[in-house]
Amino acid sequence: MPNFEPPMQKQLIKIAITGPESTGKSTLAQLLAKEYKTVYNPEYAREYIDKLSIPYLYQDVEKIAIEQLQREKTLELKANKILFADTELIVIKIWMENAYSKTPVWLEDAILKQDYDLYLLCDIDIPWEADQQREHPHLRKYFFEKYKSALQGYGFPYIIINGGMANRIENCIKHISKLL
Repeated sequence: MPNFEPPMQKQLIKIAITGPESTGKSTLAQLLAKEYKTVYNPEYAREYIDKLSIPYLYQDVEKIAIEQLQREKTLELKANKILFADTELIVIKIWMENAYSKTPVWLEDAILKQDYDLYLLCDIDIPWEADQQREHPHLRKYFFEKYKSALQGYGFPYIIINGGMANRIENCIKHISKLL
């Protein structure tokens, strides 16, 4: 009897780009999406904070997290085999812990449910670029270690991406090719 079941579709590969401020995450997400002819989920926090006329609050960061997740779910349907995320919930958690010494109850569970195949942890070995939203140029090493420790603590697969942008892209492609 013939098999009339549709062929199984290849699962979407999801890659999170994470790390401290000003480590090339957004540029890396854009370049990798272009390289793989797919989409990426931009960091919603930048868009949200740009629209505020007052400093952001705890509730704002929680709204940012929720919208970041919703946008990612929408983009999963548009992705071409790979989806790049220019931030993820560990970023939100570390941000909230640092700014408010607390996080929403739901955040930890949501982090555990993240289904990224690989995390690209951007190193702090590129120059700091100031902008109105960046807050901690003097704490880059501290935050890098927080991200690294969190990824290890959760047991999430990650690699450290360092060097200039060309080297970063080359290393990413090498590791992503193992997932394809």
